[in-house]
Amino acid sequence: MEIIRVIITSLVSLVVLFILTKLMGNRQVSELTMFDYVIGISIGSIAAEMATELDKPVNSIVAMVVYAVVAILISFITSKFIKTRGILFGKSVELMKNGEILRKGLKKAHLDLSEFLMQARTAGYFDITDINTAFMEPNGKISFLPFSNARPVNAKDLLLPTKEDEVMVNVIADGVILEKNLKTLGFNKQWLMDNMKKQAVKNEKSVLLATADKNGTLNLFLNK
Repeated sequence: MEIIRVIITSLVSLVVLFILTKLMGNRQVSELTMFDYVIGISIGSIAAEMATELDKPVNSIVAMVVYAVVAILISFITSKFIKTRGILFGKSVELMKNGEILRKGLKKAHLDLSEFLMQARTAGYFDITDINTAFMEPNGKISFLPFSNARPVNAKDLLLPTKEDEVMVNVIADGVILEKNLKTLGFNKQWLMDNMKKQAVKNEKSVLLATADKNGTLNLFLNK
């Protein structure tokens, strides 16, 4: 009799787990932030425990729903209020700049030099001098921007003159102008609005994402 109850509670936990993961979205299984990872592990642990907690399986279901609701709520908040993203999920940490390794960045990212070099090799950079800029993203992955003469096809092998590319910075996200990022690039809101008009975009509300660099290149991705 007890075995049958275990089978039933196991099936129920699987159904509940399936429904909750669908509600939370595929981001729970790919491109996880640390918070997403912890939530996913916690819900999975509760689901597994539910299969053997035969006395009060309802408690486990309630706990799973609470975790899922909190994850969905936070996802909604961060999609509506951009400033909360950095608070809840953290910000990108610069690890290299202009070919120089930033010790403060490594310390802030809780990353030692050996692990950073391993991540670089994993990304295909066995020569650290090929890397111009590196960032640790909020999901724990490291993004690398190589020097122009170290990209495939290798320009230095072809003896071609090169110009270093600037890092593209988000200046609009979800229809909100990021004035702090604009200031970092040396521009202001008026510059942004003028360049948007040149691309036949009237206001920032119709823009899903806009990126710019110090050279004044502005790329717009509209809401469709």
